[in-house]
Amino acid sequence: MVARGVHLVGSVPLEDSETVFRAVSAHVGEFVRRVTDGETGVRSNWTFWQRAVFARTPGLVTDEVHRGEYSSTPKYRLAGPASAVRFGPLGYAQAALSSWVVFRRLRAAGVLPDVRFQVSLPTPMAPIRLHVDTADQAAVEPAYETAMLRELELITDAIPADQLAIQWDTAVEFGMLEGVFPSWVPDLEAGVLDRLTRLGNAVPADVHLGYHLCYGDSGGRHFVEPADTALLVRVANALAARLSRPLGWIHLPVPIGRTDPEYFAPLRSLALSAETELYLGLVHVADGEPGARKRIAAALSAADSFGIATECGFGRRPPETVPGLLALHAAVAELTP
Repeated sequence: MVARGVHLVGSVPLEDSETVFRAVSAHVGEFVRRVTDGETGVRSNWTFWQRAVFARTPGLVTDEVHRGEYSSTPKYRLAGPASAVRFGPLGYAQAALSSWVVFRRLRAAGVLPDVRFQVSLPTPMAPIRLHVDTADQAAVEPAYETAMLRELELITDAIPADQLAIQWDTAVEFGMLEGVFPSWVPDLEAGVLDRLTRLGNAVPADVHLGYHLCYGDSGGRHFVEPADTALLVRVANALAARLSRPLGWIHLPVPIGRTDPEYFAPLRSLALSAETELYLGLVHVADGEPGARKRIAAALSAADSFGIATECGFGRRPPETVPGLLALHAAVAELTP
């Protein structure tokens, strides 16, 4: 059977972007349509590195006593009116453009295949939830979203559209929708979809756009185990219907224990266009190829065709395990229809 391919969610805990590009090309180059830079260095622990951004932002203050839930680190709060909050550069554009130079050089040298450069960005709700006090999250979020869209514009202005892919990493939203995390959004599902649609439509139409729908992997576990794919499908369908531009791909997690058709059954209602790629995060190191075979068989009871991925990025994994994990992707990709 012909593989639909491999999707790399984002983080890869290797030394730098060049090391990531070379490793990906060597192990799964024939299966990927786009390549991440690995979110290396300070970006390796998702949005925790944005704490330095909040620390230097006018209009925000913190102290060692004022701590919020979800994190033992102090939260930032408004020092005065929300209108005084002014975020400067967030660092995502700078990182992307530095990696783009390396990507372009390696592709010109034939090290990388003819693939797109993938930039994975967190939705603004994620750093707001992590770094801002609960009482001020709603007030601070618009300023951070403006700053994130400015980062996106810098990226899309500098990198040719036909060589770029943007992924919005969507995790905190599912914690809220599942009732695990408190929310500052009054009409929660509508508010989440409004935000995700706005972020997607901000990506130029010729740039590939995707969403990584995520249930987290802190401590190697989801913040809650999804009962099935119903909520994921509902969000994916809403995005496909609401976006005013093409949707390139959707990535959905698959817990390691879900080898049953019931988990995948809602995929029968998935209403994506023929051009939108579906990736299932069914690759798990713990049970390797045998476990992936079981999850693929169960998924085929509800979906005719899909590519494969891990549930989340590799960022919290020991670097020495990355080559084996990439090789596992290649082996599993051969099994998919």
